[in-house]
Amino acid sequence: MLHDENNLFGDVISAYTRSQAIEDGELVDVSKTAKEAGFSIPVAVTHAVWHEYIEWENVINKKAYQNTEGRLWDVLSMLRFACNRFKDESEIKYRLYVVPRDRQAVKPSLVELKAVIGGGDNGEPVITIMLPNED
Repeated sequence: MLHDENNLFGDVISAYTRSQAIEDGELVDVSKTAKEAGFSIPVAVTHAVWHEYIEWENVINKKAYQNTEGRLWDVLSMLRFACNRFKDESEIKYRLYVVPRDRQAVKPSLVELKAVIGGGDNGEPVITIMLPNED
């Protein structure tokens, strides 16, 4: 293989695409609901965000009425408000109240999430919602 002198970083050894991350379950595509919430570009959440703050199906908590769709809507609508406030930012940290997945929890806790707008598999703009310590 010839070395391309215009490629400052050398040849790509390995690449993990957004599509592969969605297929593997590392990202969860929430673009359909995000579109309903006013987003015009694809949106995904990390597995950690999905498991900790959105998914509710496998939780036995009779004290707090919750569902996955409502929790997802909360995550997306609060991001939408944050995006309207910080229009020129490519990374936004925002907070919202979420009922923990604990069996006894009924009172919401304040949590922080991070949303990053970046390039998708073909350079198109995409949003990824993650925990503050994820990248």
